[in-house]
Amino acid sequence: MSCWMPGCPALSMCWGLTALPVTCLERAKDLKTRLGILLHKPELRHRIGTSSKLQLGSRRRDSSREALEWRESFDQLLKSKSGVTAFHTFLKTEFSEENLDFWLACEDFKKTRSKTKLASKANRIFEEFVQSEAPREVNIDHETREITRKNLSGATSACFNEAQAKTRTLMEKDSYPRFLKSASYQDMTKQATSRGISKRSHT
Repeated sequence: MSCWMPGCPALSMCWGLTALPVTCLERAKDLKTRLGILLHKPELRHRIGTSSKLQLGSRRRDSSREALEWRESFDQLLKSKSGVTAFHTFLKTEFSEENLDFWLACEDFKKTRSKTKLASKANRIFEEFVQSEAPREVNIDHETREITRKNLSGATSACFNEAQAKTRTLMEKDSYPRFLKSASYQDMTKQATSRGISKRSHT
């Protein structure tokens, strides 16, 4: 675009560029040239694409192998990030994801070091998950609910321990076995098993 016309939008941009030190402009041009050369190298584009595909494939294989470990124990499932994600997705289909969300919130709560943050977080968790008629009320007995309420008066990192343990037991005995029998989990284990068989047949 020409810069000679009065009021031309490019005019101010041109003046702005001339105000920059020459070294800056030279570096910018040099960088642009280098990038252009790199992007036009077909072997580099191939390497970048291949590397991304390999990383993605590796992540998928790792999560498939992990899936076989999730059936060993509920603890094994909770230790795995992809396991927690898969279990959460399953719980959503049963409209009971609040149990896992509460358990995760408690785990995060235990890491809190500030006493002021501890108290505010405790109240927030209690109001969202524990108190009667809470928006995402977890299924715990009245006694545990009252113990947790009393714990809030002197909030410590252990104030949700009992409620968290009850929720965990409920998930382990109720939701976890159904998750292992679900079609989504069965598909994941089939993929992992078939990959294992395929790998052995090629060695």
